[in-house]
Amino acid sequence: MSTMTIRRGSSLWLTLTGLFTAMNVILSMSIFSVPVPGGHLYFCDAVINTAALLLDPLSAFIVGGIGSFLGDFFFYPAPMFVSLVTHGLQAAAVSLLSRRMRKRQVLSSVFAVAAGSLIMVLGYTLGRAWVYATPEYAVIKLPFEFLQAGFGAAVSVILLYPMRLKKVFERMFHHV
Repeated sequence: MSTMTIRRGSSLWLTLTGLFTAMNVILSMSIFSVPVPGGHLYFCDAVINTAALLLDPLSAFIVGGIGSFLGDFFFYPAPMFVSLVTHGLQAAAVSLLSRRMRKRQVLSSVFAVAAGSLIMVLGYTLGRAWVYATPEYAVIKLPFEFLQAGFGAAVSVILLYPMRLKKVFERMFHHV
């Protein structure tokens, strides 16, 4: 169990936050998505959750909120403010929850990304109803939102634990 924290404002903190933010923006492009009935499955949620489980809540908010805002700004601007708030809150909540329950890292990570997924689904459902002024459209997209959230949550937990990215990250930055 690690209690590693990277000092906020340090060059390492800025670099990791910027790297994950850039990954979020890039993975917001349709070219990196999988077409599914009703839209596309994007990989940016996996980046948001992974960053949130590895980094502090402020970094997580920047990666999730600002990264998603910029991705929408460049590629599909209508929901950019919804993305800023929704993914920002999602990432901050995942980071905070996973830090509060450190004793059982895998279980706390699963709980945190599940809670973050609910924030994301609720935020985008309400946001779609507001942006497009049609609650019916938001309800139609609800199953897709659950798929998107669940996929991002599962990929992040698999990357961090079975694929050992968390251990690699801690080993690389243990001195920080």
